[in-house]
Amino acid sequence: MNKLLTAALALSVACVTTVALAQDLKGDAAAGKAKASMCIGCHGIPEYKASFPEVYEVPKLAGQGAGYIEAALHEYKKGERRFPTMRAIAAPLTDQDIADLAAYYSTQAGPAQKLPPKPNIEPGPKVAAILAKANCAACHGANFSTPIAPTYPELAGQHASYLLAALRQYKTKGNPNFGRGNPIMGGMVATLSDADLKALADYIGSLDGNLKTVAESRFQ
Repeated sequence: MNKLLTAALALSVACVTTVALAQDLKGDAAAGKAKASMCIGCHGIPEYKASFPEVYEVPKLAGQGAGYIEAALHEYKKGERRFPTMRAIAAPLTDQDIADLAAYYSTQAGPAQKLPPKPNIEPGPKVAAILAKANCAACHGANFSTPIAPTYPELAGQHASYLLAALRQYKTKGNPNFGRGNPIMGGMVATLSDADLKALADYIGSLDGNLKTVAESRFQ
């Protein structure tokens, strides 16, 4: 586990360096809003559910860090995240399109509330043991809303069903249409059972956070 954490920290430094090198590419939230038509059919409907390869609520994007949204879209575009719908959407996007969409969704919910440094709900003994084993706080912050690098996501308050689906994707190997190729997350989930992953997702999803789904006006 210490080797895993060392690798995670090294990767986070690399990610920060990449972001620094790309600072001349600024996202425009207004431009991103105009480009989000292909996103709102899923991410503009509260509690909208995907059905492949299991049923789960699509992630809340409003209030998520722009760096993470950019990184995720680039991973879908490169095929490092394997999901047919997102791959098709990300494939034609330019770097500027991705930066604009990230700027839009990161600011869509308005100013973030200041969260306490620790979660608002203490984990039970079982979840506490899983958290200690996985050491999620090392990257995502003690309150799961203060990631150590811009390319890492805020997790607190995200849909539990999405968190579970995402964790399962990191565990999936050899499927060309489903899975995620992050070696750090892959190494972490490999040590946990499916029951562990569900307990982890249910707990983190129950916490206070800044993530929201802002309903598109036409769907209200």
